[in-house]
Amino acid sequence: MGLIGEVVLLPFAPVRGAGWVIGQVLREAERIYYDPATVRAELARLEEQLEAGEITEEEFDRREDELLDRLETGLHSGYATGDGT
Repeated sequence: MGLIGEVVLLPFAPVRGAGWVIGQVLREAERIYYDPATVRAELARLEEQLEAGEITEEEFDRREDELLDRLETGLHSGYATGDGT
């Protein structure tokens, strides 16, 4: 983009900067959400809840499936290696 285009778009620089920051925050949140260590810790907490009688077997099975799907998504998407997009 030329100099004139940059000057015309200058008033929108804060919006573009905020968009970049939001994108960075979302990427980091996804990285943490899909991180295998995070998912495994949640699986361990889920098992503790089952053993303590805080949740039913059906609830455990449902939530375990969700966590395992999340783990698989993270592993296939590159979040485990930091390559996630």
